[in-house]
Amino acid sequence: MLHDIRNVAVIGAGPAGIATAKQLLAENHFEAIDVFEQQASTGGVWNYHSFAPSQDLSIPQTNPHQPLEEPIWECLGLAGQVQPIPFFVTPMYDRLESNIPNFLMKHSDDSSLENQPLFAGHESVLEYLNIYAEGVRHLVKFKSQVYDVRLEKDNGKDQWLVCTKDLVSSRVTEKIYDAVVVASGHHYVPMVPDIPGIQKWNEAYPGTITHSKYYRTPDPFKDKTVIVVGNSASGIDIATQISTVSALPLLNSKRSEAPEYQRTAPWKREMPEIAEFLPPSASLPRAVRFTNNEIECSIEAIVFCTGYYYSFPFLSNLCPPVIVTGERVESIYNHLFSIPHPTLAFIGLPYKIVPFRTYEGQAAVVARVWSGRLSLPSDREMRAWEAQRIREKGAGKKFHELTNLEDFRYHNEMVDWALKARPGKRDESTVPPRWSKEDEVVRKNIPAIKRVFAEMGQERFAVGSLEELGMKLWE
Repeated sequence: MLHDIRNVAVIGAGPAGIATAKQLLAENHFEAIDVFEQQASTGGVWNYHSFAPSQDLSIPQTNPHQPLEEPIWECLGLAGQVQPIPFFVTPMYDRLESNIPNFLMKHSDDSSLENQPLFAGHESVLEYLNIYAEGVRHLVKFKSQVYDVRLEKDNGKDQWLVCTKDLVSSRVTEKIYDAVVVASGHHYVPMVPDIPGIQKWNEAYPGTITHSKYYRTPDPFKDKTVIVVGNSASGIDIATQISTVSALPLLNSKRSEAPEYQRTAPWKREMPEIAEFLPPSASLPRAVRFTNNEIECSIEAIVFCTGYYYSFPFLSNLCPPVIVTGERVESIYNHLFSIPHPTLAFIGLPYKIVPFRTYEGQAAVVARVWSGRLSLPSDREMRAWEAQRIREKGAGKKFHELTNLEDFRYHNEMVDWALKARPGKRDESTVPPRWSKEDEVVRKNIPAIKRVFAEMGQERFAVGSLEELGMKLWE
């Protein structure tokens, strides 16, 4: 049984944090909703900065327990005054386009993204998110970095001491909250595997190895022999961009099969995983060996598109810890609630999802549970869910992975759960809708849709729907 929750802190004003703030506000129950955002604007990971960020990356990088990010400062003229603005490195790059059609990507209560190309560019998505945030912008404390969240006990009930720092004035603030939502994303600590020989290779050829977080444009790869490691959406897109300027074929090292339309791309050569970075020698300069025992020499650039660790340094004092290996969040129910402390919730842990609607569904549940209109299962039932998830997916990276329409089923479960709420002070029409059978058909066919869209070249920017693309997925 949760105690009466009235004051809520939300960490992050990106897509997940804004969706959460909207649901909490609409619940018409909470006395204080404070959203803390370390950047100067909403948008979260969709904020793009054109300057090439300096690479603060250990090679290999296998430790999720990293300190808080330090801002990059830039002075901008705003409202007639020069103001210092903190920027943080995001994985957004110059020509990134969404890999989800606009009509699936949009929030359920704002269809304006459908006015953009079918796969919108990052600038359009950021503009959309900034407009979407208008209704809760008054709740956001910008340039405020949460540096510590500590569990406090008050007559046996959990409360949370949230410590923040104003990044401009360095003023520190501490405040007690009844509940905390972590909506700060998981694109902070890059993952670079510890492949035999990689550390010495990096020392011998400094600056050769990088991670997709630091990629901005293909220009630095002009005429170079390049390996791109990984074939996720970002890996495929970055490899495609680099191939327009690099030496060919570009080598794409991967663990799993690429989408069918990418396997025969003439500009690349598919390779298995890298087994070893070979010691420097005159006969084998800049050489790596792959798991099929092929050796490639004279490698001039390697980009690891290998994802990120879950990392929440502001929760490092919590016991038991929420992060151990960094491959998942520990003691979690339904990718959402901390089991030992259900007044701590995480929005946006699942990946390989259609994100915005997933966040809406999660936030709808959290708002209703914390307002007292929904009940959580027992501690035993929540731990049984986690144990079953581990049996099915393992306790590693795949724990939060939702594939093969699992994200749609998960969202629909969230919606169904939210709609079971007892009557309250709000209009239940604000609960996001379930995904439809037609939506599922589109979801299954996204790779094919993306291929046809990309093949249109510059003309694709005038295409905003499947009909304009000339595709009919159902009669």
